[in-house]
Amino acid sequence: MAGQIALTVGSAAAAAALSQREDWEPITLFLLLLALSVVSELFRLETANLHISATFLSVVLAMTLLGPTPAAVLGITTYLVNALKVRASWRATLANVSTFAFFPLVGGLLFEALGGKALEDDLAAFILAVLVVFLSMNVLNFLLIAIDIAVVDGQAVRRSFQEIYFPLAPVEVAVGLLTAGVAVAFQGGDLAVVGLLAVVGLIFQYLLRTSLNSQDRKEKLERRTRELASLQVGLLSTVLQTLSLRDKMTARHSAAVARYSREIARSMGLDEHEQDIVHTAALLHDIGKFIFPDSILLADSKLTDEEYELVKRHPEQGARLVAQIEGYGPIAEIVLAHHERIDGKGYPNGLVGPQIPIAAKIISVADTYDVMTSRDSYRRPVSSREAIEELRRVSGAQLDGAVVETFIGLLEERTITFRHADDADFEKELNLEARVRLHAAPRAIAA
Repeated sequence: MAGQIALTVGSAAAAAALSQREDWEPITLFLLLLALSVVSELFRLETANLHISATFLSVVLAMTLLGPTPAAVLGITTYLVNALKVRASWRATLANVSTFAFFPLVGGLLFEALGGKALEDDLAAFILAVLVVFLSMNVLNFLLIAIDIAVVDGQAVRRSFQEIYFPLAPVEVAVGLLTAGVAVAFQGGDLAVVGLLAVVGLIFQYLLRTSLNSQDRKEKLERRTRELASLQVGLLSTVLQTLSLRDKMTARHSAAVARYSREIARSMGLDEHEQDIVHTAALLHDIGKFIFPDSILLADSKLTDEEYELVKRHPEQGARLVAQIEGYGPIAEIVLAHHERIDGKGYPNGLVGPQIPIAAKIISVADTYDVMTSRDSYRRPVSSREAIEELRRVSGAQLDGAVVETFIGLLEERTITFRHADDADFEKELNLEARVRLHAAPRAIAA
């Protein structure tokens, strides 16, 4: 507020000092521009952070055809009339008055520095000067708004400016050229050309309305997508949490495999997005076990052939469930393939080495290791050294050799661990909020 008060007072003092009689001639031009500016405010476009009307066009024409002081007076008067009509808050009034007092002065002085009315004999130079003033002051206007949003809402100035100005920039360039055309047309002193300004104003607001409607639809679509992703991932999280209550071993095992898989993916040079995909797929790789009856899920003895055939269905069931979430198609493919073997003897599709997604190969190695070493597993756990020996024994047949060696390197360096009994480790790997952000706007990747 202190800055805005200082800007308003300083601009008013500068306007008074800069005012010259000839700047207000012809006074009818100023009055016509003022009338058009006030009327255009009645049809202004509203967004969440700002309003847009043809007032800016009138102000720019005042800068270039009259002078900096008339332009500032026009801008301030227009806003004050509108503020009274809509009963704007004093905070909004101060912010807008300081803006409309400042940038018209700067624009008028910039136009004079570029040559001012002396450029009227050089048509190309005059058009270029008007366009430069229009675009420069347009940027300054939006920048002042962005600064205000940044101070009030705590949002970075750069982000505020990008969100406010960038979607409208192409339209602003087009309207700047139209404004320059109106300024050129008025050089003969025909006030009727101001009628052309009304046409330009209508075109301006129509183009901006189209641009803003498109941006609004985009934002609504993104918001609905985030909400849908939050709902879908929330439901999936509920399934995982329910599975944890029903079978803590399987849920903790999935979290451990997710942690191991991300570290393997990182060490193998996969980018961060691919690491997230691997991590998510690992976390969900056994979700298909939800279909198991307790006699299988909690079994403490060898399964029958019929029971084992049911167990072999869990990759398909899990992939079918995961595929229901928009954007999770690549993850579903990984879940489906996590029990495939390099030699083609895996299930459900008997894929061979090159046909298996690298993410599925990574999860398979992490899965095998954790099953062997976890104290929560249904079989007697073995030491990490024994598990490493077993990984190497099946390397190249059941498991991918390169993935095995990468994982063993990590284990020997003791860079990764997972505490199955620690709820915090499980919750950390689940990390629902980050997962919603990741998949709210999904991107296809090559798994």
